Order: sequence, then C-alpha cells, then structure tokens
Amino acid sequence: MGELFVKSVRLNREGIDEKKYPFNIKCLRGLEELKIDNPVTLFYGENGVGKSTLIEAIAIALGLNPEGGSNNMQFSNYDDYSELYKHLVISKFGVPKTKFFLRAESFYNVATDISNNGDLVHTTYGGEDLHECSHGESFLKLVEHRFWDKGLYILDEPEAALSPQRQMTLLGYIHDLAKKGSQFLIATHSPILLAYKYGKIIDMNNNMEEIKYEDTEVYKIYKGFLSNPDGMQKVLFEE
Repeated sequence: MGELFVKSVRLNREGIDEKKYPFNIKCLRGLEELKIDNPVTLFYGENGVGKSTLIEAIAIALGLNPEGGSNNMQFSNYDDYSELYKHLVISKFGVPKTKFFLRAESFYNVATDISNNGDLVHTTYGGEDLHECSHGESFLKLVEHRFWDKGLYILDEPEAALSPQRQMTLLGYIHDLAKKGSQFLIATHSPILLAYKYGKIIDMNNNMEEIKYEDTEVYKIYKGFLSNPDGMQKVLFEE
C-alpha cells in the first residue's frame, strides 16, 4: 500500500468559542492531533459525537464541495456546514490522483450535477445516468467508475445507501483501491465496514482512541441481537 496523503489532523484553537457548535461537541473540543497512519481509517461513534461533522470539515478543508463530489464540483443547494474546517490543520503528503467526498444524504445532488454534464456521464461514470439507477446501484456505479488508484476518498456513512450485500461489495472496492495506493477516511456505523481487517477504527465515543472491532458497541449489539432476537425483543418490549 502506498504513501498516505493525509497524515494528521489537529484543531487550531485560536478564535474558537467552546460554547458554540461544533466546538461544544466533546470529542471535537478535545481534538489535539489525530495521526492518520492507515490507508483505511474508520471513524466510529454514536449519533451526535461529531463523526459526520469532522469528516465534512476535513473534506472542505481539502477543497472538496461540502455537499459531496470532487474538487471540480462546486454546486450548492443549502449551506449548513459548520465552521470547523476553518480551524483544522491538516498535514498532507504528496498530491492524490483524484479526490472525492461521498455522503449518502446529499448524493442525489451530486448525481444531478453529474447528469447535467452529459459528456461526463459517458466518459467517467459508465455511460448511464445515475438517476436511472436505484440509490444503492448509482452509489456503487460511481465508486466503480469514478474511484481510481492513488486517490483520496472521504465517505460519510455510505452504508445508508446500501444493503448488507452491497456493503460487502463496497468493502471489496475499498480493499482493491487501498492496495493500489488509495486512502479512505470513512465515518460509519456499519458492522460490515468496521470489520475490515486491514483498517483502523477511531472511537469518537472515547477521545478518538483506536479501538478493536470486537470492542465496539455496534459489534456487541448486533452480535447480541442476532444470536437471540426473541430475547432482545422481550427486553425491549416488556421493560
């Protein structure tokens, strides 16, 4: 696997107000320097701990469109991103062949921007309008045709668009691209993506410490539920 393009991320505290969003989020407020030393870094944590906020800020700080896409896409439908990107100091090495920010919640807007450029659809995205595919199919089609070797890819909860089977397909793409020198920063709840044996999980529930897959709450919850669904539902419904 090749050299990493993003080596570390730290928070410049000058001028921030820790009482205001997003700096009132515990994990982000406590960000010192996060070293990135794995081609596939997975940011894990409960809702509200700042996963998507951090991933979004990194993408913007690297020149990518807040709503998703490459650095050549600068469309905007609703500016609701935080000021965090202005206070991030990112240590970089080299220049990736390509960069892309992929987020499930605004993927429709990315697909629309792509569809508005017919030549781009035919030369880069497999010759098919992404709006003519299902959400999950178009998501994977973009990864298949637009994610290249030696690229930098920032993904925000990609599992939201994908069935478990398609998540495994995505995991295969991630592994192949990582072997070819690409780097991934992924915010996710997916027990399938988090299971990637060559990745590194950053626990945003616990001050961005590295955590083993089997120690994550999502692993414990899924394992407990699937091994005894009736018993878990009895606890949920009766208590």
